[in-house]
Amino acid sequence: MNAVTIAVFLGALIVFGIIAYVATSGGNSQLRKRAFAIQGGTRGKAKPAIKKAAAGSTSLRRTEGRSVPLLEEMAKRYLPRQSELRDRLAQTGFNIAPGTYLAVNGVLAVVAGGLLWLMAHLPALAAVFAGLTIGIGLPHMMVGFLAKRRRTKFMALLPDAMDLLVRGLKSGLPVTESIAAAGREMPAPLGPEFRRITDNVRIGRSLDEVMWETAKRLKTPEFNFFVISLSIQRETGGNLAETLANLSDILRKRKQIRLKIKALSSEARASAYILGALPFLMFGLIQMLNPKYAAVLYTDPRGQVMLGVAAVVLCMGFAIMAKMVRFEI
Repeated sequence: MNAVTIAVFLGALIVFGIIAYVATSGGNSQLRKRAFAIQGGTRGKAKPAIKKAAAGSTSLRRTEGRSVPLLEEMAKRYLPRQSELRDRLAQTGFNIAPGTYLAVNGVLAVVAGGLLWLMAHLPALAAVFAGLTIGIGLPHMMVGFLAKRRRTKFMALLPDAMDLLVRGLKSGLPVTESIAAAGREMPAPLGPEFRRITDNVRIGRSLDEVMWETAKRLKTPEFNFFVISLSIQRETGGNLAETLANLSDILRKRKQIRLKIKALSSEARASAYILGALPFLMFGLIQMLNPKYAAVLYTDPRGQVMLGVAAVVLCMGFAIMAKMVRFEI
């Protein structure tokens, strides 16, 4: 049984490695051909404006995740709400295509279900259900975690970027050049987003359209304030430098309030973590001390029902505790 388990696990790892390699390496030759064609075939004959537009379009293509055509076709057929999924994957900052995401879900579901069936001796139906839950839920949670971490870094850098824009505007630079300067100076994730905005503007798109598209993708209130300020100034006029300076001050105050609330709710969050982890720690301890005593829960049908009810109740408790310690500012 151990040999079968190891073989299944290694086989799944090999399949996942092949999919990841093909998904990340595919499309490079086509990308180079497109960039070469845009630049006129030779670097010496290409005009500077065409070179700049080609560089912008090439960088935009690189921000989109690449995948195997078969995986993309399966994603279009089986995954609902394609546009929302693409936006959510883009929020992580990694080049993840929906096809690659679907492949990760499938491989993880097979590996988790197989290991639970072989090692934990779960019934086939329960192993399939648990594998699907892990295969779908774990990548979803990981994408949410990466997107939230990137948004937090972005919001922390945004006030400093506002200060750079204010200095650029006061020195006489236009808005697009000030955004480009901030994109060059600021680190990731804010710098790449600002550079993407300037690349879109260079290939002929309007600034308002690009800014609202970025705001829709990032989904941060702070950046929405920035976009609204730019839109109002472009329609009504006024001192944009002063507006952005006030916005930078407001964003810093919001950050201070958020940190204060986090400090005040730290005790409640610690209690939620301890209460949530306690059942799993106790079950693991009983499993180590007396495996036969704990095995009744997942070998006897009545124990499996109890585990299912306990899982539902625990999920409800996690949701309630998470809601209690989360504050919107």
